[in-house]
Amino acid sequence: MAALEGNPFAAEWTANFGAPPLDQIREEHFMPAFEAAMADHAAEIDAIATNPEAPTFENTMLAMELAGRDLSRVAAVFGNLTSSASNDELRAIQREVSPMLARHSASITLNADLFARIDTLQQNRAELGLTDQQARLLDVTHDNFVRAGAQLSEEQRERYAEIRTELSSLYTQFSQNELGDRESWYMELPESALEDLPASMVSAARAAARARDMDGAIITLDRSSVEPFLETSPDRELRERAWRGFYNRGNNDNEFNNNQLIRDILVLRQEQAQMLGFDSWAHYRTAGTMAETPEAAIDLMEQVWWPARQRALEELADIQAMIDAEGGDYEAEGWDWRYYTQRVREERYDIDPSEVAQYLELDRMIDAMFYTAGRLFNISFHERNDIPVYHPDVRVWEVHNAGGEVIALFYGDYFARQGKRSGAWMSSFRAQNGITGEIPLILNNCNYNKPEDGEPALISFTDATTLFHELGHGLHGILSNTEYPSLAGTSVDRDFVEFHAQLLEHWLAQPEILETYATHYETGEPMPVELLERVLEAQTFNAGFENVEFLNSGFVDMAFHLEENPSEIDVEAFEAEVLESRENLRQIPMRHRSTHFLHSFSGEGYAAGYYSYLWAGVLDNDGFAAFEEAGDIFDPETAQRLYEVFSGGNTRPAMDMYTGFRGREPSVEPLLRNRGLLTEVEG
Repeated sequence: MAALEGNPFAAEWTANFGAPPLDQIREEHFMPAFEAAMADHAAEIDAIATNPEAPTFENTMLAMELAGRDLSRVAAVFGNLTSSASNDELRAIQREVSPMLARHSASITLNADLFARIDTLQQNRAELGLTDQQARLLDVTHDNFVRAGAQLSEEQRERYAEIRTELSSLYTQFSQNELGDRESWYMELPESALEDLPASMVSAARAAARARDMDGAIITLDRSSVEPFLETSPDRELRERAWRGFYNRGNNDNEFNNNQLIRDILVLRQEQAQMLGFDSWAHYRTAGTMAETPEAAIDLMEQVWWPARQRALEELADIQAMIDAEGGDYEAEGWDWRYYTQRVREERYDIDPSEVAQYLELDRMIDAMFYTAGRLFNISFHERNDIPVYHPDVRVWEVHNAGGEVIALFYGDYFARQGKRSGAWMSSFRAQNGITGEIPLILNNCNYNKPEDGEPALISFTDATTLFHELGHGLHGILSNTEYPSLAGTSVDRDFVEFHAQLLEHWLAQPEILETYATHYETGEPMPVELLERVLEAQTFNAGFENVEFLNSGFVDMAFHLEENPSEIDVEAFEAEVLESRENLRQIPMRHRSTHFLHSFSGEGYAAGYYSYLWAGVLDNDGFAAFEEAGDIFDPETAQRLYEVFSGGNTRPAMDMYTGFRGREPSVEPLLRNRGLLTEVEG
């Protein structure tokens, strides 16, 4: 990297705990930095693979852990910018560099000499005197190489590398298409339509218009914009336009259509899995996870599906009854569900979302999640205003342990904007490194509506839950305390990684948190006790819709990756067939339609793995019950056992981690009970 004169990636970053100098990094810096870093990493790997000395843990495993640090820096910054602050130039670089990175990765995992050294260590591991973490690192690395084709023939390895390169380009195109289709759509709202919307939504709609240099107010396809509109607008025609725009992303007759990309991705994944000896990508994906097989994952979803469907039918009956009572001469459709559900909720629980949101100001909810983390894990968050960021909305905190030592930096990027992908996620600029002593640099992203200048950022209870969820992921990275970076943070079984995030959600719904932090944005008064009680009582309301919507995506995701002839799939017809096979309600589509299903088709983390949110749901509900059984949601002994899970990264198998915390394997009953579905199961 020394040849990159004037490039911020050429030097070590020593200020601010090694945080990237984001105020200095420009688009033109990335490609030269990538090329130099990949060349350096390739040389490091070649030196390890061709070392004439017999393989040892130090000259092979430890050397690999220390290799590629410059490439990790460049890739982390680039990945975060293309997700959170993209533009045409970055997207062009992404299309060029993605296949380069895939080829580079394949050149390592398919390096026969390198794998021979790793395999020799694995075969002789009993004689090496390894520590527990060293043995775990060897196991994980060996398994990763095998799953990446290291045991294939030379001819097969060449084809495997081609597949990896092709897939990386397809993933990039899929995600860029989703972003392009989402950002090209907007719906202008006539002034008359604004009169029936909450003030906070009107403010957000006007701010969204200004962000596009437009007058008036618009609804965009960001979930934080369109879903509240579907809940509150009485204009059925506008609701239908917004609903169809939202669910049809990536499925329009334009340059952003993703249907052929889905077929191409599925064909290549199937070939890849079968090269490795698996029946399908779904079998490849679940091997080595807590679920172990697609059948086990499907079975878990089936256990929840039928009671959830029954609850959804009851919810639909309530909606239709309200439509009929108002003289509506039509059957409820998808664009009616959220609006009338909200009406039923208001009638049943006397809850007005705009009233609730007045007590859920974003800064107070951030304080609430930091308080929760502090009580559980003896840490504290201290905001820094001098650390460079990539956008003015981004905030940074130092995270201190009980002794005042800085153990991490935490970046929070909470508002939607153009150039930012949809949804909410955790990522990092750097993982914790026990070898070098480098602390983790963790980033949380959400997509809340940014209010007009001077207005408070009021969020929904669902948004606040998402805030806690992403901090759960963030804490998994922040608290990481492992010896090796490959075992650090969230580098765990995908079936387990959501446990940490979904578990933290439970604290938001506790009276102890809401009574303190759910305060009125103007008066500072706490949420009235009777309103708080109604909010908590309504938590399982609409559980049928929420579970059916999720499971629809889970079943379709798994079916895609079990399909024997993916090249012939008609994506829309395939979706319909899968949903009809379980007697789905037409009013409830997939939570993520296939053509914008980023979890499944913009990468591989959740491909044939979307079910893992439900798997983790079993774990998080059973796990929170441990605190309930202790009689204290911050019970110190239980929290200490939980800390071992959050800090342990991938140093032990996931089920061992969980049983070490809980004392037994998980039960599905707390999930069904907390989601309000237990009665249907018993029935």
